Amino acid sequence: MRYIKDFKEGEMISEIYLCKTKQALKTKAGKNYYSLLLQDKTGTVDAKIWELNPGIGHFEPLDFIKIEGQVTSFQGAHQLNIRRVRKAQDMEYTASDYMPVSKYDIDGMYKELLGYVNKISEPHLRSLAESFFVKDTKFIQSFKSHSAAKSVHHGFVGGLLEHTLSVVKLCDFYTTRYPMLNKDLLIASAMFHDIGKTKELSLFPENDYTDAGQLIGHIVIGVEMLHDRIKEIPGFPEILENELKHCIVAHHGVLEYGSPKKPALMEAMALNLADNTDAKMQTMTELFNDTPDNLEWIGFNRILDSNIRKTSKSK
Repeated sequence: MRYIKDFKEGEMISEIYLCKTKQALKTKAGKNYYSLLLQDKTGTVDAKIWELNPGIGHFEPLDFIKIEGQVTSFQGAHQLNIRRVRKAQDMEYTASDYMPVSKYDIDGMYKELLGYVNKISEPHLRSLAESFFVKDTKFIQSFKSHSAAKSVHHGFVGGLLEHTLSVVKLCDFYTTRYPMLNKDLLIASAMFHDIGKTKELSLFPENDYTDAGQLIGHIVIGVEMLHDRIKEIPGFPEILENELKHCIVAHHGVLEYGSPKKPALMEAMALNLADNTDAKMQTMTELFNDTPDNLEWIGFNRILDSNIRKTSKSK
């Protein structure tokens, strides 16, 4: 298979890809054309069908399509100029070739996350964590399969698990340096902070915002999930419930980033810092991975609000 990350300008491509999006547009001269976003597990590429001739078969977004075309360049990025296309048959492709997946072993990461569940000593928080991450098979499957974002960071299968584990590890480190932190509350908050994304985003290959995600968002969804589950645990202390919920609603740190509240607890502050650290470091990692080795200055990034440059390598 010819993967998107290996494209070279000028080469001819005859391959199957996932059609992520499809738009019917018009040129300035009024000519109809299609604008597509194609995907495989290595990334995405913009594609255009300029000539809507008999060689262009019918297909819809999220179909697997067999295309013939040429790799061109537009504004410094690869683009496909497609000349023929048809919908692929089921036996012609393996779906896993088209889904970006964490580079880490998903089952291994989940086993490591369960190790932190077993370290929670507060009985109510322990029961709550076990109810999701040990006993709820439907949630477990969804959590392991989801991305952490549509595109900004960890936008791949296993991304939610990878991000959550990183945040838990950072929070665990914080507790070794700042003993005033309530370790059980912080670790539990880190494990739960993004569980709402299992309902905010749809699974691959779509990986897009659901109605609940657009209307409510993962922070509120996550708090609702915790509220419903806590009601099933006898004697769960109200103050502990409120502190846990506060950590979740404040984990984006500021109101303009979607948090209903700013951090008021030390644990909420620690969670915000850990979440922000992993999100920003992963964003830069993905930017650098998608940039040619000979390009140092990447340019301005809206998420990082800075002009980004690779660190020079020692000679």
